[in-house]
Amino acid sequence: MESKIKNIILDFGGVILNIDHKKVELAFKEIGIDDFDTMYGQALQSNLFQNFEKGNITDAQFRESLRKFIQLEISDEKLDNTWNTIILDYPPERIRLLKSLTKKYRLFLLSNTNIIHYNYYIPKFNNQFGFDFNSLFEKTYWSFKMGLRKPDPSPYELILNENNLMPEETLFIDDSLQNIEAAEGLNIMAFHLKPSIDLTDVFVNGILNTHLIINKK
Repeated sequence: MESKIKNIILDFGGVILNIDHKKVELAFKEIGIDDFDTMYGQALQSNLFQNFEKGNITDAQFRESLRKFIQLEISDEKLDNTWNTIILDYPPERIRLLKSLTKKYRLFLLSNTNIIHYNYYIPKFNNQFGFDFNSLFEKTYWSFKMGLRKPDPSPYELILNENNLMPEETLFIDDSLQNIEAAEGLNIMAFHLKPSIDLTDVFVNGILNTHLIINKK
């Protein structure tokens, strides 16, 4: 299988960048929202977060809608800071890995995200490492920029078609099972990155760890 994989598509949050869903719940609790996890679920049902991640609504519209959900008057800055607590750190070893992977594979990124988070974690990376995060990849695909979101098959198909990638020569890595299943539905080789596995475990000296991928089940 190793000789077949020429392209790698990576998820971002939970794969490259560490994130913590519980931390954002606690941050909202600190400003008086004890059941943010419930409200988050209700907001998902109303498509608020999906629309924001697809760029269908602006950051201002998102903030106003979120204020209505949490029923709290809060400044833009405070709301953004609270919302961004989900974002943790970039482990340097993962960045070193990405640099090494470009020597052997065509590297792409596919992430469900939004403009508020993007405007926080991209400068955070640039300040820490001294160069542009997007430069690590041949091309980056952010949901809010392209108007498409996983697990819909459209973003996967877009990457394959735009870059002339063969599904059987492409590996997709994500920490969400539904996104893995969507990729597999298009005959893309996919690996579910579970909490017990780090991205650096998937490769040995910049080469795909075929034993791990083969025994992924």
